[in-house]
Amino acid sequence: MTFILEGPVLEGALVRLEPLEHRHAADLAVAAEEDRGTYAFTSVPRAHEVGDHIDAQLARAAAGRLAPYVQISLATGRVAGTTSFCEPRCWRSDDRLDAVEVGFTWLARSAQGTGINTESKLLLFRHAFEEWGVSRVDLMTDARNSRSRAAIESVGARLEGVLRNWSRSWTPGEENRLRDTAIYSITAEEWPERRGRLEARVRKSVLAAGGTGR
Repeated sequence: MTFILEGPVLEGALVRLEPLEHRHAADLAVAAEEDRGTYAFTSVPRAHEVGDHIDAQLARAAAGRLAPYVQISLATGRVAGTTSFCEPRCWRSDDRLDAVEVGFTWLARSAQGTGINTESKLLLFRHAFEEWGVSRVDLMTDARNSRSRAAIESVGARLEGVLRNWSRSWTPGEENRLRDTAIYSITAEEWPERRGRLEARVRKSVLAAGGTGR
């Protein structure tokens, strides 16, 4: 596979997605500690772990398997969380990207329910389908993570099933254990309808934020 997974800056009315860099560490540490009770089964570094976390994500990026982002709230100018493109897959002989996953997503408590997650997904999905021409986008989460599953379903992804003992558990106290993973997707055929739905939701969030999103 010669396709290089690189994520450009993506900006909407509520959020700007910037490629993760060490300059984001201080703000990311603040966001990560805001209210850890909301993270449950999600992997979110502690403040003192952020530097090592960025190193690990950038190493994955250098290997071509990850394009990590920070989510920056345009209302506050502060880092609100992270998200990523990951696991690119190419099967066709012309080496175009066929499928990609959106993952490593979390938001600080103050950013949840503001429309940032919805618009982030809109920006990522739109780039994947309309710039890269993928056939599908995957989203995965711990099968026990009801909050994450509800968020994934809210952006129009379809549950394909639960894969048992599929990947490592990120839950504290479950190191070296495997988890059941719920896998969702949106296909290229579904994208036009999903795009319209997401755009409508973002417009409502922008209006709720005062009409500009900033």
